[in-house]
Formats: sequence, structure tokens, C-alpha cells
Amino acid sequence: MKLPVPPPDSWRLLAEEPERMMRVFRAKIGPEVAGSYEHWDKLRHRVAPDGLTTEEWWAGIKWSRQALARELDLVDKDDENFVVSITDSMQRRLHYIDREAAGAIKGMESSGGQNRFLIRSLIEEAMTSSQLEGAATTRAVAKEMLSTGRLPRDQSERMIYNNYLAMNMIRERGKRPITPEEVLELHSILTDGTLESAEYSGRYRSVGDNVVIYDRGSPPTLLHVPPPAIQVADRMRRLCAFANDTASETFIHPVVRAIAIHFQIGYDHPFVDGNGRTARALFYWSMMNSGYWLTEYLSISSVLKKSPGKYMRAYLYTESDGADLSYFVSQQLEAIEQSIQALHTYIAKKQQEDRLARHVLRKAHVGDAVLNHRQRALLANALKDPDRPYTVAGHRSAHTITYPTALGDLNSLVAAGLLHKQRVGKAFEYYPVPGLARMLGA
Repeated sequence: MKLPVPPPDSWRLLAEEPERMMRVFRAKIGPEVAGSYEHWDKLRHRVAPDGLTTEEWWAGIKWSRQALARELDLVDKDDENFVVSITDSMQRRLHYIDREAAGAIKGMESSGGQNRFLIRSLIEEAMTSSQLEGAATTRAVAKEMLSTGRLPRDQSERMIYNNYLAMNMIRERGKRPITPEEVLELHSILTDGTLESAEYSGRYRSVGDNVVIYDRGSPPTLLHVPPPAIQVADRMRRLCAFANDTASETFIHPVVRAIAIHFQIGYDHPFVDGNGRTARALFYWSMMNSGYWLTEYLSISSVLKKSPGKYMRAYLYTESDGADLSYFVSQQLEAIEQSIQALHTYIAKKQQEDRLARHVLRKAHVGDAVLNHRQRALLANALKDPDRPYTVAGHRSAHTITYPTALGDLNSLVAAGLLHKQRVGKAFEYYPVPGLARMLGA
């Protein structure tokens, strides 16, 4: 990845030629280009508006951004405050997130539906967040491991398993303040058994740790040098104070605050490894702490995984343009919006599958009065994959229910003649009976 071309000092140029400055003022240039928060690295290739040079256009854009800029109580390596300029396009996305991530979603009203969607999102986020940092496990294997409760067999599976445990921790503690001690605990959970040396897990990097960020090119390009290790503990205390400062007279939108926390962990790189996983996990924690309950059903990393270059460039644009965090905020708001839309699509798909399953089960004279939503979901899956085995542990994990409840669900289906069971070692596996689809009239 190439480093972005640093923006020119357009103000110095215009200050020397007042008539050019007046021309920029009269052009009434906004902070964005067609709704996009453009960096000079891209803008320099565009055609400027009539009567302006590209540098004059950039100067006008910067002027508009500075008029909107708000300082955050977070600083870069030079002790300069990061700033954010919330544009109209960002306001629209924030409004969408406020409306969609803090209210109810049709189709998730029942506790059964909520549990099913929650398990799906936990698995998806655990898998894709780990894949962003090198895990190579497939979705099918990750889902099988987490839904059956088996232990991981290699480092890739361990990364996904750890992310799953971390997301569950955040669910349990989401309304608590974020402290440096809990950040260290979170990092310890995320990195357990995945680092070159176990001593790096759950502790900040030290002076002797040479932590710099390169891309994966040949030859590699140096992208970022984090602040000195000696500053990390103080910077983390400052970050936690920022995360918990919701009563200040200076209002920072909660979603912007969560995004800034995500950014700062990536920028500071307080750990030898596992910084990205920790940053994304703290974003979820901050969002849930602020009442955005739907966040636990989203998988932001699924969106980031589709365009990792865009994610990295948002960091580089911020660092190369006067600590303007708006680049990263804009990119993350887009990712959150896409994650919410993906959840809507998933819910609609599952509702259609549920309707089909209920129709099939009614035809087979096995109605809602006999089968609960968990059993209907299992049979719907069995119709799609008749060779898949089911276990009590997997059914329990998939629906967050007790062992006796899971055992009762499966044995009831055996009694109804829809599943059969066989002993495998010390446990039982349950399989769809031959001809299940024909029996149910599917």
C-alpha cells in the first residue's frame, strides 16, 4: 500500500495572494465532494470547479472543514488534539444509526429470535475480526466449533474462539465503565494462546518491543510508528477517561466517541499484537454502554473484511492531514450502516425460511403446539442439510439454553420420530431420520 500524498499548505499560498483567497471565498466550497470526505491524495486527480485550481479547491474544502471542527480529548504523537468535522452525510448516517441501532427491529420480537440472531452475529464477528488479523478458518468450521462447544484445534480457530469469548464478556459488562484494567483483561482473553510469547498477552508493550506497522507488500512499506512505549499507560488512562466522559458540557455523539476509541487503539498500538481485535471489541463495548443495544447483533468486521484497504487508508488519511479523525469516522459510519442493512437482509431471509418450515410442519400435522421455535429451527436446518449431526451441547450453545432444556428438545424430536440418536463415545449424536423431507411433505 502506498502512503497518501500529504496535502499542500494551501493557506500559505493563498495568504500571499489575497485575490486568490477572495476567489476561494466566493466559490462557497463545502467540506465534502459529492458526499465523500476526500483526502488530497484523491482530490488532486479530480477536475477542480470552474475558475479554481486544484490547490484553491483544496483550500476551500479545508476552510469549510475547519469551520465544523471539534477538538477531542485525544492526542497524536505530537500532542496535537485529534479533531472531527461532522458533515451532512455523516449526520445522515448518525441519524440512521440512532434510529436503527437503539430501537426494536421487526422480526426479533421473540426471545427465541433474538437468541438465534445474537448467536449468528457473535460467530460472524468472532470469525471475521480474527480473519482480518490472519486467521484462515472457514465459516463452516468456525460455526461448527462455536455451536458445538468444542475446543479450538489450531491458532486460527483459537483466535476465533477467543473473539467469541471476548464478545460474550462485553455483553455481560456492556453497561460498566471501561477501565485500563478491563482493557488489559479483554486483550488477555483475545490473545490467549495466539501470540509468539504468552508474556505479551494482557500487558502493554515495553520499551524493548519494536512495534511498527508495515504493509504486506514486497518490499514492505512502513505505514505507522506508534507513540513511544513509555507513554502507553498514560495514553490508555486518557483514552478510558474519554470513553467514560459522557457528562461533559462538550457533547460528542456516542457513535463518534466509540469510533474514536476504536481509532485510538489502532493508532497507539498499546500491545505487541492483537491491537485490531482489541480496538474493534472496545468499539462494541462503548456502543453498548451508550444504549445501542442492536450493536451486539451486528458484525462490523464482515464489512471491513470486504475492503481492508479502505479501512487502513482511513487511518493513514487521518495521520497525514493534521490529525483529522473525520476520515476514519466517515469510513466507520459507512461500515456500521452497511452492517445494519446486512442484518435486515439476514432477518428477512430467516423469516422466509421460518415461514416455509412452519408451513411444512403444519402439513405434517406437527404444529406450533407441539414444537417450540428451537425445534422448528433445527428441523428447518435438517431439511437443508439432512446429513448433519446435532448434539445437546451444540443445541444448547445455539440457543443459549440449559442442558436439560436442550436434551428435552432433542429427545422430544426422537420421540416424534423426526430424529434418531446414536452413541458416539460418551455422548449422543442426533440425526434426521431417513426421508424426513418426505415425512414432512417438503
